[in-house]
Amino acid sequence: MTDRYAVFGNPIAHSLSPQIHSYFATQTKQDLVYDRVLVPEGEFKATADKFFADGGCGCNVTVPCKLDAYSYADTLTEYAKAAGAVNTLKKLPDGSVLGDNTDGRGLVLDLLRTNCPLKGSRILIVGAGGAARGILKPIVEQLPQSVTIVNRTLAKAKDLASLYEGVEATDYSNLDGYFDVIINATSTSLEGKLPAISDSIYKNASYAYDLMYRKNENTVFVQKALDCGVKQVYDGFGMLVGQAILSFELWRENAHLNFNECLEYLK
Repeated sequence: MTDRYAVFGNPIAHSLSPQIHSYFATQTKQDLVYDRVLVPEGEFKATADKFFADGGCGCNVTVPCKLDAYSYADTLTEYAKAAGAVNTLKKLPDGSVLGDNTDGRGLVLDLLRTNCPLKGSRILIVGAGGAARGILKPIVEQLPQSVTIVNRTLAKAKDLASLYEGVEATDYSNLDGYFDVIINATSTSLEGKLPAISDSIYKNASYAYDLMYRKNENTVFVQKALDCGVKQVYDGFGMLVGQAILSFELWRENAHLNFNECLEYLK
């Protein structure tokens, strides 16, 4: 029997997940279909209940449903608990549903692929929202020298920083110092805007990464980092593929994918 998977969200028509997971299935010779599911406002539980009752095996979850998925899951992985959100659900043999979050580990896969100097480096995370929380645990696990979270609202940055020993928090007006790596975890690039950090912060960095991406063109953050002379600059497409690989391998336990080959094909 062909197994069924999907991506849940609203809006959802733009999602690349069906193309990505169909490619994964072809590469690993897995018998499955992968669809998009539009979740009406306030109806995540009903939509998920129907999906699993109709034989669904697992799903990815995108905005604005990641908190709903967190509440829906019967059990949570340590990464889901750390993120406070779920982007992957898997129906287990006993009928219960496991919730995981692969976003941060997907980012780390891409950072390591691009030789980002994580261990022993000084890392600046821009933003303190859900995206920043989702990546923080996997970043800290790479043993950087320091991690600083900068956010417009200092209290929010402090709340997030308090989850991990040694993580510091500041607001834009007090941001100073040298950082090897800058990770933009805000959504400003979607609006064509830049986070309020000075050119000197960019110029002192050797690596910059935007969690957002735009097909066939640079985000404003990527372009700003390039203009300031940052040597290694990347957008979030690799993270998208990385988190998808981890979801797929969670569902299909005997399937293993080559990150570089997948990324090259899907570009």
